Amino acid sequence: MVSEEIIFAGFGGQGILSMAKFLAYAAMETDLNVSWLPSYGPEMRGGTCNCAVTISEEAVGSPIVTEPCTVLVMNRPSLDKFEPMLRAGGLLIMDSDLIDKYPGRSDIEVIAIPAQKVAEEIGKKTIANMVLLGALVKKRGVVSEEALLKALKEHGKEEFYEMNKKAIEKGMDCAK
Repeated sequence: MVSEEIIFAGFGGQGILSMAKFLAYAAMETDLNVSWLPSYGPEMRGGTCNCAVTISEEAVGSPIVTEPCTVLVMNRPSLDKFEPMLRAGGLLIMDSDLIDKYPGRSDIEVIAIPAQKVAEEIGKKTIANMVLLGALVKKRGVVSEEALLKALKEHGKEEFYEMNKKAIEKGMDCAK
């Protein structure tokens, strides 16, 4: 049975809400039940930002995620805040270019990806979020690559599709 609770977190402007949105759309297109709950400070760009996504074959009872299966973080404050919430046996995906600390827990799996560097090699640092999203989809398998790319094509900006697709594919390679 598919059931996954995920927290995406970082600073505003890093594409936190966008990657969560694309994953939610991909899950809906696959006929799964989804909840998408954004949270961000009033300062917008540069302020803290996170988004809880629940994907399940069952009805989603609450959009609030208190003990996620997966946490994806793009900055140190987010690691510090959400690592303790991650359930034992959970998955933590982090941008190792922006986080100077390795998680201290031994009861979780950690995938540390230099997402800024990978994104810059593709063409733009701003697609680092898509690199990390690709890793999440590959590792967790909650949606297929095809469903994610379809959601990206239908709900994203057309001029960024090819670059985002490359970033997702590269992230999937990093998760192997």
